[in-house]
Amino acid sequence: MNAIKETNFNFDNQTAFYRGKVRDVYTIANTYLAMVASDRISAFDVVLPRPIPYKGQVLNQIAAKFLKATADIIPNWVVSVPDPSVTIGQMCEPFKVEMVIRGYLSGHAWREYAAGKREVCGEALPEGLKENDKLPEPIITPTTKAAVGHDEDISRTDILKKGIVSEEDYVQLEQYTKALFQRGTEIAAQRGLILVDTKYEFGKKDGKIVLIDEIHTPDSSRYFYAEGYQERQEKGESQKQLSKEFVRKWLIENGFQGKDGQVVPEMTDEIVASISERYIELYEHIVGEKFVYPNQENVLERVERNVANALKTLNY
Repeated sequence: MNAIKETNFNFDNQTAFYRGKVRDVYTIANTYLAMVASDRISAFDVVLPRPIPYKGQVLNQIAAKFLKATADIIPNWVVSVPDPSVTIGQMCEPFKVEMVIRGYLSGHAWREYAAGKREVCGEALPEGLKENDKLPEPIITPTTKAAVGHDEDISRTDILKKGIVSEEDYVQLEQYTKALFQRGTEIAAQRGLILVDTKYEFGKKDGKIVLIDEIHTPDSSRYFYAEGYQERQEKGESQKQLSKEFVRKWLIENGFQGKDGQVVPEMTDEIVASISERYIELYEHIVGEKFVYPNQENVLERVERNVANALKTLNY
């Protein structure tokens, strides 16, 4: 299948290149970033061996739509989206924390709660909650951004004590995080979905806070179907969800959680196709449009051409 596992382009005025877990990032004239959303997939901070067709396009196009839909709340880094799998934006100085916000007790927070913890990142959790219960109000549970390995939970108190972010900036980050989550929740509800939790990344450009990276995608967020949510909770059933959590569950069921000595289970063609279908399903639900498959030309040639043409229009 025509998936983007990695890119190795060389653009005019390119000054740096960085390959992340799932993105290939080209720095242009130390002013712009051309970010290619590859079809690589990671879980438990490990890049899995096979790419997922169309995953990068799904993430890139959802993020583009949500960044546009939240531009009245906070300015963002985007300059253009010249290709289904690429965003070009302003280079910003990123904050060294990711702002995770949770409206429900799911995923990592639930695993901590089930292990007996009643506080996550300094946020107290009440007794008697079940997995996927709605929290009394959304909580912010930041993580430090690790260049390699696992991101680590951190509290607001420690962020300020260690001087990772100034108090003035952190207060603003909290306000933006809550406003963005509220907007994302409203849009999801219009589509019959619940935005369970998500993360935001912020940077600074010319002294101003800017929203960067992708938002409200299945890699950065967890969604439940609203229909039947309450009934499933009352019966103690698993929630029907659209997020990367189903990949994590498949890995856990097959003995992999990213720990030393564990081996990624075989990713058969059927598994790869089913993951791809789930990503497309989420796209169609959250965006409310049919997914448009790109022309079956060589995907790397298409991406390189579209980025090169877009860069010619920029000033640097």
